[in-house]
Order: sequence, then structure tokens, then C-alpha cells
Amino acid sequence: MALTGRLHPLLLHFPIALVLVAAGAELVAILTRRRAWHVVAVANVRAGAVFAVATAITGWLFASASAVDDLRSLEWHRWIGTAAVVATISAALASAGIDRQSPTTRWMYRIALVWAAALVVITGHLGARLVWGSGFLRP
Repeated sequence: MALTGRLHPLLLHFPIALVLVAAGAELVAILTRRRAWHVVAVANVRAGAVFAVATAITGWLFASASAVDDLRSLEWHRWIGTAAVVATISAALASAGIDRQSPTTRWMYRIALVWAAALVVITGHLGARLVWGSGFLRP
């Protein structure tokens, strides 16, 4: 389990990028009304959901095996990260058959995607604080 947990730092960057690119592509799809951008968003959020699950599993294993000074930040990182995985999976599931469904369903997908992206950013920030300390953004 220790080896699996140590894969967390290696895996975490991929779902972050996938979810953020999905949100950006969906925004461009909304602004330009070009279907190709929506296709990019859906592909990215679906791949992001798969990698997010793997990242969360390795993160939970890594947290239980490593010594961290800031347990409060670790708990926030752990649970907001879990919420980010749930939101990403929700967006991926909501994207199924979205072209044949109502505009309301499309907006539900978009709202889930925005929540997923926001939670990914917050989780990433908290993870960076765990690794680099609370002043990592200061010059």
C-alpha cells in the first residue's frame, strides 16, 4: 500500500489538467456555439473522472502512510478532494447522451463541471500548502 500511495504525486496533475481543460473547453463551446469544443470538454471530463478516482485512492493511502504536520489541512484536502471526485464523476455521468436531452440537462452537466473545476482548484491549493507550506505563493 505504501508504494501505491506514493503514486499520488505522480497521478494528481493529470486529472487536474483534464478537469480544468474540460471546463475551459465547455466555456468556449458556450461562447462560440461550436460543437467541437463541447466534444473536447466531454472527452476530458470523462478521462478526468477515471484519473480522479485513481488519484483519490492513492491520496487516501498516501495520507494514511505519511506523517504530515498540518492534520487540519490534510483533512480539508482529503474531503474537498473527495467532493471534487464526486463532482467530476457527476459531470461525466451527466454528459452521457447530453446531445439528445433537454437544455436543462445540459446546464446540469455544466454546473457539475464548474463545481468540479472549482473543487479541483481548492483541493490543489490545499495540497500545495501541505507540500510547500502556507506561504508558497508569497514572493
